[in-house]
Amino acid sequence: MLDSLIVPLFVTTDLPPDADLAEFGVLLAESARAAGHEGAGYDAFLAGKVFWLDRPVLPGQRPPARSESRFAGLLGHVAVSGSGHTPRQVVADVRRAVAAAVTGRYGDMGVAPAVFAIRDRDVRERTPDDAVPVDSRDAAAGLVTAARPRP
Repeated sequence: MLDSLIVPLFVTTDLPPDADLAEFGVLLAESARAAGHEGAGYDAFLAGKVFWLDRPVLPGQRPPARSESRFAGLLGHVAVSGSGHTPRQVVADVRRAVAAAVTGRYGDMGVAPAVFAIRDRDVRERTPDDAVPVDSRDAAAGLVTAARPRP
């Protein structure tokens, strides 16, 4: 088994109204891989599910304007190889990589994406049933196994 650290994550950000959710998920998964390659000295793999966090429209309210940003989220796990990493360090590395990727793809949305370490239980319990699965491509097999959700 590969020596790895697994960190449950919640990622949220605003996206343009015409953004594709699956494309956003791939962007997050690939950016997590970049977190470990930009001087951090470790491989990383992200497995999770993306979903829209649109505001509920209550009776009597108007739906959001078509030009209004949409709020998206990801719940999942990032696994990093090697020893000596801390969850705080990994979250900071992923946060930098995600912010750069989202800004590079969608431009400045006014607020940087938020990346939080959360409880594993929250990933399992709070991921919507209709969320879209995503993961990093071409990762080390041990990281893929480590990051996959457990029942």
